[in-house]
Amino acid sequence: MKKIVVLFFVLISVTLLGQNKLDRSKKELNSSSTKSQTNSQSNSSKSSSNGEPNLFVSLFLNITLGIFKYGFIGDYKNEDHLYSNLTSYPFYNKKSGNFETSDSALVIKNKARFDLENSFVYSDNNLYGNHLKAKIRPFQYFYLQSDFHQLFEFNEIDKTNNRLSLFQFNLNYDRIRFEKFNFGWNLGATYVGNEVKKAGLSYGLNAEYFMGNQISFLASTKWSNINGYPVNAFEIQSKFHRKNYFFALGFEHLKIATPTYNFIAIGGGIYF
Repeated sequence: MKKIVVLFFVLISVTLLGQNKLDRSKKELNSSSTKSQTNSQSNSSKSSSNGEPNLFVSLFLNITLGIFKYGFIGDYKNEDHLYSNLTSYPFYNKKSGNFETSDSALVIKNKARFDLENSFVYSDNNLYGNHLKAKIRPFQYFYLQSDFHQLFEFNEIDKTNNRLSLFQFNLNYDRIRFEKFNFGWNLGATYVGNEVKKAGLSYGLNAEYFMGNQISFLASTKWSNINGYPVNAFEIQSKFHRKNYFFALGFEHLKIATPTYNFIAIGGGIYF
């Protein structure tokens, strides 16, 4: 009897190992999420049965608009940092980060900038990939960012290779634009390729701090949902800047459906 129980657990463990994480992520994202659909339908039916708008609704809308304007956009009449100029590249003058104050005597107005970065991400010998990141900054007010993760996994049980492509497209807005610190939010879409070919809305936060010795620290998070499952990305990174290029070392955490992925990221980038 003991031998049968041991054999049973061995078979389960082999089955779980045989199904790699990328394969699990893709299968779950392709599965139907009837529970989330029924919940959304029931919530929509409940919301549609509410009464007509009244004074409380209009008051709520005004408060919401005020929070959005001053909390997410800012007060351009009273917040001078919102007019900070975009730098040609961080530490071009040995002190400024992505922005510098508009009243600086050495300010060089930069109308546009293109940031390109690539990192090798490594979890173990069987799970690794690449992260390509591009930022288009037409001016200091907002920028467009595109992230492309290409992940590879080798299954030692059945000697097969699996891969997954993750795309993220976001509009980023820096709510705080200080000379050594910027903080903002992002809104866009996440797309999973290969056998999934599904997309979902995404949103998140990002911050970057520029200290001395041409070193900066970045933190970014993006949340998304595809077919009822989370597709999230979290990143912390340190950069060492040299003129208009940099070297980067960081940590990335991805959650694609149920499986989670932790990577060490090593790479670099350049500013145009």
